[in-house]
Amino acid sequence: MKDMRTAFRTIGIALAAALLASASCIAAEVKVMNSGGFSAAYKALAPEFEKATGHTLSTAWGPSMGETPQAIPNRIDRGEPVDVVIMVGEALDGLLQRGKVVAGSRVDLALSKIAMAVKQGAAKPDISTMESFKRTVLNAKSIAYSDSASGVYLEKVLFPRMGIAQDLKGKARMIPAEPVGLVVGRGEAEIGFQQLSELMPQPGIEIVGLIPAEAQKVTVFAAGISATSQHPDAAKALIDFLASRKAADAVAMTGMEPVASVR
Repeated sequence: MKDMRTAFRTIGIALAAALLASASCIAAEVKVMNSGGFSAAYKALAPEFEKATGHTLSTAWGPSMGETPQAIPNRIDRGEPVDVVIMVGEALDGLLQRGKVVAGSRVDLALSKIAMAVKQGAAKPDISTMESFKRTVLNAKSIAYSDSASGVYLEKVLFPRMGIAQDLKGKARMIPAEPVGLVVGRGEAEIGFQQLSELMPQPGIEIVGLIPAEAQKVTVFAAGISATSQHPDAAKALIDFLASRKAADAVAMTGMEPVASVR
């Protein structure tokens, strides 16, 4: 953690210099809706953006999809004010199609992969191959996964494709509006699946690793400007900052691959 804090401070100096050079709009309160997958990177980078530009960020948190009131599309449909949305790319596209996000404003920020965790101190099962991964899932007494992109993929696509969906009925469940790591940490599920970036900050768990490449789904996290934004210039400045090469190291340290590094 000490090394991470030192790295963030170093990154912050470079980011502040770049933002001071580019900031050109009047200071504003930028309202952001952010999903869990990008939260760790956002929390690390947000203070530098505020310090360098004079803008302040007011952030609401919620999943990219799902039926809970906190889900970003549901918040927007209720008319909650927002300038920037940060969420799973396919969910953002849904908002674009409905005119809730400004056409052409989508910017991809990071690529995220699914990982598995167990309670701290528990044995770490082998998930290095598809065979061992399948065996681990079938042998688990209880399984938890997100009600957002990664969990929907596991429940609707991967487990049926592996031919084990019926075997998991009664012991596998989606977790609404709460980090899966917290459920695993409390001992309420033997194994849990979520984006690596969402598992890493959670206490009381140990990350076993990424699920096998043959089972993996890479999720793109993206940002866009709300069609009702009161501060579109400041919103664009924030998105450009989060997508910049200077922010890439901070993004990478939270378990994601910054899109800026692969352009």
